[in-house]
Amino acid sequence: MATEVAEQTRVDIETIETYLDIPMPESDRLILEESRRITGPGMIWDRRGALLDILVEDFDKAAVIAAWEADMQRVLDALGWADSRRISRIFENGVTVMISAPADLLYSAVFAIETAWHFTANALLGEAAGDFESMIADLETVVAMEHNPPLIALERAATERAVDFLSDDDHVSLGHGKGSEVWDVGDLPDPDLVDWEALHNLPVALITGTNGKSTSVRLSAAIGEAAGLVAGSTSTDYVKLGDDILDYGDYSGPGGARMLLRDKRLEIAFLETARGGILRRGLPLFQARAALVTNIANDHLGQYGVNTVKALAQAKFAVARAVSKDGVLVLNADDPLVVENGEKFDKTKCWFALSPDNPKVVAAREKGAPCCWYAADAIHYFDGTDIALRIPVADIPITMGGAARFNVQNAMGAMGLAKAMGIDNAAIEKGLTNFTASPDDNPGRCNEFDVKGARLFVDFAHNPHAIAAMSSLLDNLSANRKFLMICQAGDRSDSEIRQLTQGAIGFGPDHVVIVELTEYLRGREPGEVPGLIETACIANGIAEDRISHVDSSAAGARHILDAVGEGDVGLLLALADRDEVFDLIRAEKG
Repeated sequence: MATEVAEQTRVDIETIETYLDIPMPESDRLILEESRRITGPGMIWDRRGALLDILVEDFDKAAVIAAWEADMQRVLDALGWADSRRISRIFENGVTVMISAPADLLYSAVFAIETAWHFTANALLGEAAGDFESMIADLETVVAMEHNPPLIALERAATERAVDFLSDDDHVSLGHGKGSEVWDVGDLPDPDLVDWEALHNLPVALITGTNGKSTSVRLSAAIGEAAGLVAGSTSTDYVKLGDDILDYGDYSGPGGARMLLRDKRLEIAFLETARGGILRRGLPLFQARAALVTNIANDHLGQYGVNTVKALAQAKFAVARAVSKDGVLVLNADDPLVVENGEKFDKTKCWFALSPDNPKVVAAREKGAPCCWYAADAIHYFDGTDIALRIPVADIPITMGGAARFNVQNAMGAMGLAKAMGIDNAAIEKGLTNFTASPDDNPGRCNEFDVKGARLFVDFAHNPHAIAAMSSLLDNLSANRKFLMICQAGDRSDSEIRQLTQGAIGFGPDHVVIVELTEYLRGREPGEVPGLIETACIANGIAEDRISHVDSSAAGARHILDAVGEGDVGLLLALADRDEVFDLIRAEKG
């Protein structure tokens, strides 16, 4: 019977929107911008459910929420969903409303919350709404299609045993990696027949922030491997398990996490957790051993009701909701928004900072809590009693002897995370000292090459915070001449492009090569973005005759490779054609 229900659900999900078409009034004053399922802990709370983002103009937002609350309760009462809870959020130009729902009724929850909004919006706009009873009857039909009692029984049994439960449209799994088992959603076992002794959670870490996520994931995975464990990671580049790439692509959301956590070879996992995945679907799991927040800075604002850096910080800190009761939050004490949001969660915290005098580090040491800091050219880990680990930055390649301060922070974050995951000191030291800034270990992140006696750095930095950090690194390096290759996608605003350019040229390049990203125009006219970059360069003191234009990142790399010589340095911000850029540099090195 479970198979029949699940197979019917799969078929009907593809056509259900045409079956259950919930009309919304057409008005610029109330716009339903987005409706979506939330499958795990997210920005607002730690429940599964359904969510609406609504743009509001000329209405009091609190009054809009109050009206929706009443209509939502009416729908929930009609459906008999007594356990469903409601929550809401007001943002600058709208509201977010959400209801909780069981794992087997998330599509139904979307239709339920849309139905309530149908009545709310029409009432506020003074327009006629549909027939309540007939719309509820349609909803009940959808609920019956989606309802899957075996799934709920299995989830309940897993929760009682503190075994993580992961589900999607096609599969359900219990536990992680080598302690997991996966079933088709339409062929689920009776909980009494499950071999619970074979199922358990693994040490899993969620890694988020604006910058440093991918580096921290890869560095942490290297530490896991140094401990002799089969380490897996997800990132914006791929899903990796040991030396195997399971798939290439942006897997910083729940889909990549489930792919990795269901591989029975896995023994420890580090999951890059990006803003988009958190806001679109929520987190992939409910029981992580630890979470790392690297920093919070302006990036990708204006989507999903997240319009400010403060709201972005709240979204990133969804990871704290998935950390188990005995888990650890590893937090950057040098970042004010990380500090502000970290204090809101009653979790064990491991703060890290670039100075032992940071107030959070001082307080942690006084109360016997774990923390990390940078001093006397070394990073230190305090275990609550004593300094348990000290590693000179000269021995940690990605820090470039301490010049790459952002990677000093990433190393401390990885150290704190590894200790929270139960990894021993010897493995931590081995992982940190063996991991390099090469394309093999950390592609696209501060990759350094020695070409013709010049030091060239290739980086994927694409937001002001990351670009300014790379520029600061080069500003600390002595050089005969300095070169910059810069480009940007067209979906950035004019002011953002000017800000990005100003940050990039902070190290005072003698020559600037501007790349036209023809595949990333994103609504801009050809030449428009390069023109903005050039204008910003000239306004900040770069002479026009020191600026060149090319039509690809590979061409920009070729231009710089032909020009550099002994004692020069160059920063190549390669947002496209990264592999071609690497190939050109390697060929030049011979």
